[in-house]
Amino acid sequence: MNIEEIYKKYAGNVYSFLMSRTHDPEISEEVTQETFYQAIKSIDRFDGSSSVTTWLCAIAKNQLMTYLRKHRLTEPLETETEDGDTVSVLDKVACEASAEAKAVEEEERLELMKKLHLLKEPYREILYLRIFGELSFREIGEVFGKSENWARVSFYRGKESLRREIEHNE
Repeated sequence: MNIEEIYKKYAGNVYSFLMSRTHDPEISEEVTQETFYQAIKSIDRFDGSSSVTTWLCAIAKNQLMTYLRKHRLTEPLETETEDGDTVSVLDKVACEASAEAKAVEEEERLELMKKLHLLKEPYREILYLRIFGELSFREIGEVFGKSENWARVSFYRGKESLRREIEHNE
């Protein structure tokens, strides 16, 4: 897919994403254009670990923050909240971006837990003990009555099995 096709396919999504934050068609259009310019410049850094839309929206969020920083001295960038307080649009965008990042992180964590739950024993329990219980490999070996090296190898095998499961479902 060339950049023109990517633009045609995703520009509407990026523009809508920006409109939901700025409520300003001119700013949204300008930042959409800058987003695709930055995407072209950094296409070699896109590793496919997220969808193209997610990648572009992350760039758009950063470009919007840059835009707002540049223009905050010349434009009134404040909004009134429901209770009458005045809030900087930059703070509002940062808060929304943070909430969005938390939601994405929570969704990814839930998906990881589902995949982790599907692992065979003893890999599942070893990963639980290491990641959530923060046990050392020596301690994990003691729990199972095995060696520290067995715990390391089993953790690695469980982690590889989890990675394959995740890649299989993408």
